[in-house]
Amino acid sequence: MKNLPSLLALLATLALGHLASAAAPAQPNIIVMLVDDMGVMDSSVPFLTDESGKPKRYPLNDYYRTPNMERLAARGVRFSQFYAMSVCSPTRISIMTGQNAARHRTTNWISPDSNNGGSQGPPDWNWRGMTKDSVALPRLLAANGYRTIHVGKGHFGPRDSEGADPRTIGFDVNVGGASIGAPASYYGTQDFGLKTKNAKAGVRGLEKYHGQDIFLTEALTLEANAHVADAVKAGKPFFLYFAQYAVHAPFNSDPRFADHYKSSGKPANAQAFATLIEGMDKSLGDVLDHLDKLGVAENTLFIFLGDNGSDAPLGHEHAVACAAPLRGKKGSHYEGGVRVPFIAAWAKPNTASPLQQRLPIAAGATQTQLAAVYDLFPTLLALTATKAPTGHAVDGQRLDTLLADKPDASHSDKFLMHYPHSPHRTDYFTTYRDGDWKVIYHYFPSDVSAGSHYQLFNLKADPFEQQNLATAEPAQLKRLMQGLAAGLEQQAAVYPVDKATKAALKPKVP
Repeated sequence: MKNLPSLLALLATLALGHLASAAAPAQPNIIVMLVDDMGVMDSSVPFLTDESGKPKRYPLNDYYRTPNMERLAARGVRFSQFYAMSVCSPTRISIMTGQNAARHRTTNWISPDSNNGGSQGPPDWNWRGMTKDSVALPRLLAANGYRTIHVGKGHFGPRDSEGADPRTIGFDVNVGGASIGAPASYYGTQDFGLKTKNAKAGVRGLEKYHGQDIFLTEALTLEANAHVADAVKAGKPFFLYFAQYAVHAPFNSDPRFADHYKSSGKPANAQAFATLIEGMDKSLGDVLDHLDKLGVAENTLFIFLGDNGSDAPLGHEHAVACAAPLRGKKGSHYEGGVRVPFIAAWAKPNTASPLQQRLPIAAGATQTQLAAVYDLFPTLLALTATKAPTGHAVDGQRLDTLLADKPDASHSDKFLMHYPHSPHRTDYFTTYRDGDWKVIYHYFPSDVSAGSHYQLFNLKADPFEQQNLATAEPAQLKRLMQGLAAGLEQQAAVYPVDKATKAALKPKVP
């Protein structure tokens, strides 16, 4: 038959189409890349916006080099007002549980070996962190058929606790996650800190790289990509929680990028910090390239964010410096301490993809509505049709509408950040944002607050927090403080204590 070859070709095409359809994944893959101590200004991607909502560049955006963040932002949506807690462990547990730190009560970073609540901190704060009984995102996804992969920093509990091992909370795989909040060294030649005096803070699980001239960020990336490949080979949807140790101190310079900053005029530590940023960005690009090679990029949701404000070694913690033009840095009550980068994208956008139609994400968009780290939990559960246990309180709200770059009047424009501890860059405080207004309550007035319990800012008129309106706007101060106090009570927060009586010190509404 003259037409037999073309008929056979047609049948082969139909068969391949049927196989492709049959093999179409039922669930999306999910990657959450969480970068330690990376603030909203530590990137060449401009996250802050002008009055019209368009991204606006500032000098720090021209100092840092993050081409792969730019690549990811072009594929998806960045948020200009995305919030985290001011220190790391509270944010990490909020991502896992969907709860504000005031509710889950891990309101400070977890010291591995001693309770670091502070001399007047609440005795019943959750220093022990997460346990085998905690409701946790990886456990829920694993029960729904996902292979759950943890690579990098854990910091969910102290050294002798259940949460010290991420597998306790539902991860099938753990590479490098433990109780430590920072590596003793980024260098493979130092066995990632295991050969240093601070060996207790060495990163374990990377023995195959010991003695090699390799940077920690690179070793973790190789491991992340290998475990993703294993999941794809096994035909399993995967949840990769890639929690970079970078860019946390120590500020070990990544030699691959040091030449890019040696003529910057910045101090040596600030140059080293920039190399950590660029190394993290290379890691992001390597993961994106790996998804392409595996043929799963179209089916993979990629979420990129920081865990608290910047810790770049530039300027005073309460000044306009390391997060300029924002004020403050990690641990601070100002915006530079709690505003973080956030990008969400399908790794290979395709609006015809059935999986992507479950959660449409606008490409190249900038979302200016407020959102926060605890919003990831309900968003990812909804995307994967995974249910949280009845009775588990969730403070987050789904991001679906905002990810499509549409306004969402139902999404909260409030953010509560509770830090009833010391010592840090700001001690014993709660901040509360409601729309354009933000109040900071200091339980023990200090020089930082000019001797007052209260600082009040209108972030629309004064986005960089230069004019304290607590005295000039008594009605707004009272309204914000009422909201702050009610929010803490609603979340059953714990409070600093009076030294003499040990009684809880609740906020004073003027």
